[in-house]
Amino acid sequence: MHYFSCRVLIPLALALLQGSGSDSAVADELRVPAFTAYSLPDADRIRFTEQDGVTRWNDNAQSVNWYGLFRQTGDVNVAVELTLPESAESKLRLRVGDQTREVSVSGKGRDAVVVAGFGSLSISSVGYHQFQLESLNENGKPFGSIQTLVLSGNAVADCHFNLKERRNAASVHLMYPVPEDTQIAAFYCEVTAVEEPVTTFYMACGWHRGYFGMQVNSTDERRIIFSVWDSGNEAVDRDKVADENRVKLMGKGEGVFSGDFGNEGTGGHSHLKYMWKTGETQKFIVTAEPVEKTYTIYSGYWFHPEDKTWMLISSWKAPGEGGYMRGPHSFSENFWGSTGHVVRKARYGNQWIRNDRGEWRELTKAKFSHDPTGKSDRLDRFMGVEDGQFFLSHGGFVDGFSKYGEPFDRPATGKAPSDLDLPVIEKK
Repeated sequence: MHYFSCRVLIPLALALLQGSGSDSAVADELRVPAFTAYSLPDADRIRFTEQDGVTRWNDNAQSVNWYGLFRQTGDVNVAVELTLPESAESKLRLRVGDQTREVSVSGKGRDAVVVAGFGSLSISSVGYHQFQLESLNENGKPFGSIQTLVLSGNAVADCHFNLKERRNAASVHLMYPVPEDTQIAAFYCEVTAVEEPVTTFYMACGWHRGYFGMQVNSTDERRIIFSVWDSGNEAVDRDKVADENRVKLMGKGEGVFSGDFGNEGTGGHSHLKYMWKTGETQKFIVTAEPVEKTYTIYSGYWFHPEDKTWMLISSWKAPGEGGYMRGPHSFSENFWGSTGHVVRKARYGNQWIRNDRGEWRELTKAKFSHDPTGKSDRLDRFMGVEDGQFFLSHGGFVDGFSKYGEPFDRPATGKAPSDLDLPVIEKK
């Protein structure tokens, strides 16, 4: 992944200048692909593809939206390229802040590009700005297949748009530094969701062989997820993993689904469908039990908010181990790109690890990191401390960002987990 700066500019075509009503020469142009935009208010109502741009736009209650970071104020000339059936008319409105422009264009045929020029608008402040395209056509009439948002003018220099088809917000992480020789037999963390957009995974307890957290799958489905990776180097297809390298299910809780996963490494997956509540703290703990220096049993437990008891999600025998957990971390992920324009935020607090001697140690330090998308494609990614807890936030095209590797400290609670009446797992 990499990001195109608005410094990568090309001359503006005279046709666009004429279409926008401008008769002054403009030196530079930025072309923002339609497939990088978002549909509002229904994120999945319009189709976005790299090959065809915006298609299946036939509901005038839905709009097409681009977001860009402007580092200087000034004027911006705006045009939209689209295709329309021959002689079809499309009436379009563009909104930027409290400014609106309306134009009508006529189609020249299926593959012929026409230009809707909206003229000059003002960027009066630095920061992110939304370019919202609306149709004024009646439903049932062609709106047009949108190809490109075209920008030029003095405000365009040094601006920042994501020009990639991947529209996900960056994945963001809390990395908890511990000495390399620490024998982590248990890892405890609490997570409180602040925002609840769909296609979000708030991961509480991550380590070198797996992850444990809570997910928003849809408006009416949420999950508690615990997964452990196989040994070996297969990244996609678990059918290619030899039996001796596969993790084996040792046990699971009532109502928990278990199965395989692939395409991100391979391994054993489990989840419980449960409508956990935003604003309500969820408690997680992972344990590691080495056996004969050849494998380790990893078990994930979640505290049921209604039953007030610890519940086993699942337990897995992981080959190629025989040791304890390494690399404790937490993260937040936007796993479907159509909702990448929405803010997702959670607080992560009261982190503890327990060593092989049964001694608890509180984790009050963390470093911020992000995936390659956050390096240059999407800069709206943050970490901080709030209400005595770390927080992670990403998406929403919010001004500012946190630096990769930036360290943070939260205040200590001094209260090690004490209500750990964990279910006993029978060894197989």
